Amino acid sequence: MSGLRVEGIVKSFKKKLVVDHLGFEAKEGEFLVLLGPSGCGKTTMLRIIAGLELQDEGKVFIGGREVTNLSPRERNVAMVFQSYALYPHMSVFENMAFPLKMRGISREMIRKRVKSAADLLRIGDLLERRPRELSGGQRQRVAIGRAIVREPSLFLFDEPLSNLDAQLRTGMRVEIKKLHQDLGTTTVYVTHDQTEAMTLADRIVIIKDGKLQQADTPSVIYKRPLNTFVATFIGNPPMNLIDGEVRVEGGGVFFVSTGIRLELPGKDHLEKLDGKPVKLGVRPEQIKTGKGGIKGVLKFVEDLGGEQILHFQVGDAKILVRTTEKEGVRVDDIIGLVFHKESVCMFYRDTLVG
Repeated sequence: MSGLRVEGIVKSFKKKLVVDHLGFEAKEGEFLVLLGPSGCGKTTMLRIIAGLELQDEGKVFIGGREVTNLSPRERNVAMVFQSYALYPHMSVFENMAFPLKMRGISREMIRKRVKSAADLLRIGDLLERRPRELSGGQRQRVAIGRAIVREPSLFLFDEPLSNLDAQLRTGMRVEIKKLHQDLGTTTVYVTHDQTEAMTLADRIVIIKDGKLQQADTPSVIYKRPLNTFVATFIGNPPMNLIDGEVRVEGGGVFFVSTGIRLELPGKDHLEKLDGKPVKLGVRPEQIKTGKGGIKGVLKFVEDLGGEQILHFQVGDAKILVRTTEKEGVRVDDIIGLVFHKESVCMFYRDTLVG
């Protein structure tokens, strides 16, 4: 197995900066997801790793070896594209075998590798079919199989599930995760879908406007986003962000906003923000309804079957609450909202404090 490290990557197209001094690493055997909105530079970054794009600045290392100036063939990586990129006139077997034939590998070894990959992906009975005879999910398995037979140092996935419907995407996510567990090959996976990122990744690299926003495990990113972009980009519904200020009064530290006064734990690192404008962040499931707490006016209820999303107005703030309990509430009810104080995040100038 081989790890990946990229350092200070810069890439521009027609004077437009697309990747801005981006650096991160994937440890050996790790499943790393590059996540961000459309146009953030994540696919360009993947193509630079593959050697399909030449960066303006920076270095790429695979398995501890610098590959910055090497061709894609010399990097020993395998890329799976969103569009499958299968040859329509070839059978499934021929599509999977093609990269091995180009390398001059023996027929016996080709047959062995293709059969092994096909069995792993449960497409052994499809080897004689043409791509037009396959479903979208089957075509994607063939594309993945073509990557597997190469036995690469690194798998690169460029939004491979984007063309599939919701049900197929869910099934393929499970298959890709299991495949990674079986093969143990270092994988870099690009997506704009936070559900894919959170369910597949060992670690996530979040990118915005070509810049690194946060790189950590899904759990840490969800609980402790480093800035307000990550806070609202991750989570559905996203983290509540409430404008207010910090006040130090009577030995306590409080967050104060219209209709909200909340004493905060961990006061030592917040005292320096006394009188400063801040944003308080809290996830919808970290707020409970009941007696006490702040008072909110219920404006709307989303009933999703297994859970409800309650929309409240508190002063100038709109606050969402996620609950799995069926609340016997009605629009315009005034209801107490109790925050789990240990879970709140404080942002000053859009950056996490503490």
